[in-house]
Amino acid sequence: MTLKAINAEISVSPQIRPDDLADIAQLGFRSVICNRPDGEGADQPTFEEIEANARKFGLEVHYLPIVAGKVRDEDAVAFNQLMNALPKPVLAYCRTGTRSATLWSLSQADKKPLADILELTKAAGYDMAGVVRRIANGGRTPTETAEDARFDVVIVGAGAAGISVASSLLARKSNLEIAIIDPADVHYYQPGWTMVGGGIFNASDTAKTMGSLIPQGVHWIKSAVAAFEPKDNAVVLDGCRVVKYGRLVVCPGLKLNWHGIEGLVETLGKNGVTSNYRYDLAPYTWRLVQEMHAGRALFTQPPMPIKCAGAPQKAMYLSADFWTKMARLGNMDIQFMNAGGVLFGVKDYVPALMDYIERYGIHLNFFHNLVSIDGPRKRAVFEIKDPNQEPRRFETDFDMIHVTPPQTAPDFIRVSPLADSAGWVDVDQSTLRHKTYDNIWSLGDVMNAPNAKTAAAARKQAPVVAENLVSDIEGHSATAQYDGYGSCPLTVERGKIVLAEFGYGGTLLPSFPRWLVDGTKPTRTAWLLKERILPPVYWRAMLRGKEWMAKPEKVTAS
Repeated sequence: MTLKAINAEISVSPQIRPDDLADIAQLGFRSVICNRPDGEGADQPTFEEIEANARKFGLEVHYLPIVAGKVRDEDAVAFNQLMNALPKPVLAYCRTGTRSATLWSLSQADKKPLADILELTKAAGYDMAGVVRRIANGGRTPTETAEDARFDVVIVGAGAAGISVASSLLARKSNLEIAIIDPADVHYYQPGWTMVGGGIFNASDTAKTMGSLIPQGVHWIKSAVAAFEPKDNAVVLDGCRVVKYGRLVVCPGLKLNWHGIEGLVETLGKNGVTSNYRYDLAPYTWRLVQEMHAGRALFTQPPMPIKCAGAPQKAMYLSADFWTKMARLGNMDIQFMNAGGVLFGVKDYVPALMDYIERYGIHLNFFHNLVSIDGPRKRAVFEIKDPNQEPRRFETDFDMIHVTPPQTAPDFIRVSPLADSAGWVDVDQSTLRHKTYDNIWSLGDVMNAPNAKTAAAARKQAPVVAENLVSDIEGHSATAQYDGYGSCPLTVERGKIVLAEFGYGGTLLPSFPRWLVDGTKPTRTAWLLKERILPPVYWRAMLRGKEWMAKPEKVTAS
């Protein structure tokens, strides 16, 4: 007997036997639903036998037989009615458990997000890909099963990666029919939010309307993606609309899991709790920094991966620099609470950063991961996971706390056939082509190549994807490769930046000669690049397919 829990209310199972009922009752189940018709297998006990033993142990038992492969809409309705009426928890079974899992999934269509349903059933060992459209359609079979639209290339996500790759594709092959799927009205220049939190940029300068940035000739489908059906070359949208593609590019970014820290959502933007990872909160960071004259300031960094791994430190350095200039630093207790074990992942940049850690008197706390926060009491709880030690909790107070939220792939990605075991889109790290589906590519924060998740990385990835996708259309193999380039301009003080540029394995990949910009040291030149040059490059070049210093590297012959 193998019971697989979907949630606290229901588990599903392959065929059970009458003598299993004692154990089922002992495990705390109060009801049993049989979804397997009698006589389906030669060694199958009848429902009457199951029912007789179930009654002996005080279990409610019901017969809702489903023919294999033929779960009807009315069956899902009947299952839902049983789930509403029966005492919980419920065990539902059939030959393998798949019919029972399918019935539950369809019955939850109007109650839970599609991604949650797929995640719960996937965790229990059941793939609901075959009924995705029905779940998206409220648990009912769609009346129209043909596609609603078809394009040569469909791009999921209109962030830095999505718009850049659309423009780079058009620059190479202007007759492509391209669609971008994204429900957002506003596009943000997220690298600018650190500068907003440091009082250098205005928040409004980091936002533009999405419609003004979608390349001319590209179709904008203003909708959210519900699921992928890669075997059918289809993307299922909210509302069960279906978009077919010749080739697919997946780049929706990642998910900021604000709910992953207990109490955080309720106190964000007040009680001294802020984050430069949100457009509306970055100005609050600057306000807190200006108003704080003494006390404890915490800056947190969750486990990797996160977008722009240097951002938590950037906020800390700019704050400390302001307090220095205001002659307040001596009154400050600045604590860097890092879930990891190193200050920065590429060792060449650590000495310069350590100089600033010492200059500002910052206390480094490694293996400290923020798990809960009480805003009104101004208390934060961290889980400490030192190597070779038992995890323990540590609680401290604060006057200001800058929180970097834990980050994951979006829900609809994590539960899709495109994801690896960790939930990220599974690509070849050189060509950025999917390892299983050869007409799918991915770039940006959502894919699993071991590079830094930064806008600078997307700037280099977009031409690689565009080059290889067009090459594929023309019947050739990949011609461009990505070397893992990422850039992290670490704002160590107002007017100076340590310009970290590196690729796979921490290899240094500087864009400029050392006499102009020595990335391992703080320089004024790097600051000017961040403040004056990169924003217009982003808006006027990168998003328009002008590959300034981003021409793809050609695949080298072996």
